[in-house]
Amino acid sequence: MLGVALLAAVPGAALAQQGGGSQPPDLSPGVGLAPFSGAFPLGNSLGASQILTLDEDRLFSGSLWGKRAEREIAEASAALNAENRRIEAQLLAEERSLTDRRATMDPEAFRLEADAFDTRVTGIREAQDRKARAVTRQREAERRAFFAAALPVLSQVMRERGAVVMLDARAMFLADRDVDVTDELIAAVDERLGEGRAPDATEPAPETSETAVPEAPAPQPDAPEAP
Repeated sequence: MLGVALLAAVPGAALAQQGGGSQPPDLSPGVGLAPFSGAFPLGNSLGASQILTLDEDRLFSGSLWGKRAEREIAEASAALNAENRRIEAQLLAEERSLTDRRATMDPEAFRLEADAFDTRVTGIREAQDRKARAVTRQREAERRAFFAAALPVLSQVMRERGAVVMLDARAMFLADRDVDVTDELIAAVDERLGEGRAPDATEPAPETSETAVPEAPAPQPDAPEAP
């Protein structure tokens, strides 16, 4: 739609209405058509000052708030990954212990212990998956809290610019770079909000008997046979 409006604003477009309808317009170089300067005259013909754009992702990631949030989320992810590796190593040790003891165990006893081990592994996996989802929810909560807090700042910049609408740059097919105010918004948000404050979110449940991995049980001596 923007391209159509621009074409309609080109001075030479009206030439087809001249010349009495019998003579085609003279399209020789320098006649009737202004040379293309490489930039669309948005500011003059379309009132571009009333339209502003921003890059939402860059606004968040480039702000002090976004940098603090990403740093904390990266730390939480690293801690969770380290915990997962520790749990995995303990489970592998327990599995090897169970396998090594199988030859000396009663088959029914082995089956019961193996089933209990599988059940515990399933529970641990589900608990760790919940923690991973909590980290993802934290990132989403940070973005929501940031844009809710930044909205008055964005509105103020829009009013100061005399604009009536601010659009996400991804929704624009074509726009003059002068209408992008992302850098200006980052500076204004940093001044007003700083690093912000992490939104209230449900913390991952602490490691309990469901997620804790006990040491592999020590081999039990064979019971003496009844006389």
